[in-house]
Amino acid sequence: MSDSLPPTWVDDVDASPGSAKPDPVLTVDGVTRRFGGLTAVDVEHVEIQRGAITALIGPNGAGKTTFFNLLTGFDKPDAGSWVYRPLTANGDGHREQKLNHMGAHNVTRAGVVRTFQLTKALSRLTVMDNMKLGATGQSGESMFKALIRPLWREQERQIEKRAISLLERFKLIDKRDDWAGTLSGGQRKLLEMARALMVQPQVIMLDEPMAGVNPALTQSLLVHVKELRADGMTVLFVEHDMDVVYDISDWVIVMAEGAIIAEGVPHAIGQDRRVIDAYLGAHHDAPLTDEEEERQFAEAQEVLESEEQVQ
Repeated sequence: MSDSLPPTWVDDVDASPGSAKPDPVLTVDGVTRRFGGLTAVDVEHVEIQRGAITALIGPNGAGKTTFFNLLTGFDKPDAGSWVYRPLTANGDGHREQKLNHMGAHNVTRAGVVRTFQLTKALSRLTVMDNMKLGATGQSGESMFKALIRPLWREQERQIEKRAISLLERFKLIDKRDDWAGTLSGGQRKLLEMARALMVQPQVIMLDEPMAGVNPALTQSLLVHVKELRADGMTVLFVEHDMDVVYDISDWVIVMAEGAIIAEGVPHAIGQDRRVIDAYLGAHHDAPLTDEEEERQFAEAQEVLESEEQVQ
C-alpha cells in the first residue's frame, strides 16, 4: 500500500471483477481482441477510478499490454467500446468521449497518454528536443505558420519553459543537451514519463515503468508516480513487482487469460485465491493423491533407469 492513507472511496467499492467506481475516468465494456484462434483480451466491464493509482497485474501472457494498446489507440478491438470522461477546462464537471475508434495521436490529444516497457526516446535527438516533441497543438507544425516566426515564437518559449520545469522535476536538467541515446535505461524511463507530461494529460498509463531500472532510480520513479496522483492525474500501470504494487497503488485489477478475474485493495489481492491460482496454478498447494504419488514415483524411476543405461 502507498505511504499515504488509503482513499476513502475504496471502502464503498465492491471488490469483485468489473465493480462500479464512484467517479470512473475510463469505463470499458465488452472489449475483445483475437489473434487467429487466440483470444488475447476478453474484458466484459471494468472502470478506472479518477485520481487514483490503479495497478494492472497478471501472469505473463495475461493480455495486459494488449489491453493497454487497445485503450491508447495502438491496436483496434474486434468488439467493444470504452468511454473517457475528462474534466472540463474549469474542473467543475466532465464530458464523455468514446475512444475506441480513435488513433493513438487523437487519444493522446484527448488527454490519455502512455509509456512503453521498451522506451521510445528518439536517440539521435537531444533530451530537450525529445521533450519539445511531446507538446501538442504547436503552431509551428503548420507549414504556413512555420514560415512566419512571430506566429509561433511565444508558444515555443512557453513549451521550452514547461520542458525545463519537468526536466528539473525529473532530475534530468543536466542532460538537456545530451543525445537521448546516451542516457541509461532508468534515465530513459524518466525522460519518457517527463515527455508524456508535456501533453498535460488527465490519464497516464505506464507499461512496466520499473522494468530494468536500478534500485536507486526505482525509488525515484516511485516518488514521481505518487506525485502524479498528488497533481490530480489518474495513473494506470502494469507491474510484475508486487512490492511496487503494494507501495504505490490504491486499487489493483488482475488479468488472466485476457479477462479480469479480480479487483481490490493491494493487501487483499495478495491473499485472493483466484489471484494465487492464476500465478501459481489452481492446485499448487493441494496434497497429492495416491495415484499422483504413484505416477510421479514411476516417472522418477524411469529417469533413473535411463540414466543407468547411459552410464
